Amino acid sequence: MPWQSITLQLAARDAEALSEALLDAGAESIAIEDAQAGTPQEIARYIEPDLDAPAGWHLNRLEVLLRPDDDADRILREAARAAGIATLPSLRRDRIDDDDWVRRSQAQFAPLAIGERLWIVPSWHAAPVDAGAVVVHLDPGLAFGTGSHPTTRLMLAWLERTLARPRMPAPCVLDYGCGSGILAIAAGKLGAARIDAVDTDPQAIRATRDNARCNGVALRAVLPEALPGGQYDIVVANILANPLIALAPLLGARTRPGGRIALAGVLTTQAAEVIAAYQPEIEPRVAARDAGWALIEGVRR
Repeated sequence: MPWQSITLQLAARDAEALSEALLDAGAESIAIEDAQAGTPQEIARYIEPDLDAPAGWHLNRLEVLLRPDDDADRILREAARAAGIATLPSLRRDRIDDDDWVRRSQAQFAPLAIGERLWIVPSWHAAPVDAGAVVVHLDPGLAFGTGSHPTTRLMLAWLERTLARPRMPAPCVLDYGCGSGILAIAAGKLGAARIDAVDTDPQAIRATRDNARCNGVALRAVLPEALPGGQYDIVVANILANPLIALAPLLGARTRPGGRIALAGVLTTQAAEVIAAYQPEIEPRVAARDAGWALIEGVRR
């Protein structure tokens, strides 16, 4: 029987929350990609009535794969409610064969170059022949993080720049909200000495362990309550603005004095609020932007 495919566009600020809620509600997989920037009129239905749409506001396109016998309306309804989205935008429904879905899915994930030498390479592609390339082998799966989303690209580029600085000894890294483990694995490939990865989703912990094993990277992936005490030279968290604000005391305390912290999953319009949550213990600033998203970095005083 053919699988069900549902495609919809919504504001980037809601895309990650909805994708996670769809997986929790029973979707088989989610693909997220950038759509074109919308005009204020085009995106008016995706933002609160009392907010002005900023210039360059971006939309994300979600392609949702459901099993042939799934109740698509129920899954969409439950996911929207869990993500706090009152009304979903219009969507397109398709039926696709197994082989067609595999080809379509694989076509979306070509090798991705980030920074000067870091590559994210799916298993069905050959690794680059450049001797200086740092390659993370990663296939898209149920846990968030393939390198294609702007927030992940921002964080990977930051890790490459930060870990390129000579350090003795090599730094210890905490990836909080690890998803697929892409940031933790990249940190290991780029020279981190010890890596801990944390997520509230057991599925993400399993995905991180499996992906780390495939890449030959030693790390510890655990639920938050299982993380031992201690501080880190580098703390990274690619989540969303509200969780990052709530986690400010914890993530700040986990960063050693003089250590560096990087935060992503933050729209440029939310950056000031996130920065305020991490002061005064940390000196945060917007270090980079991509497609309406911001990366915030700081140094622990």
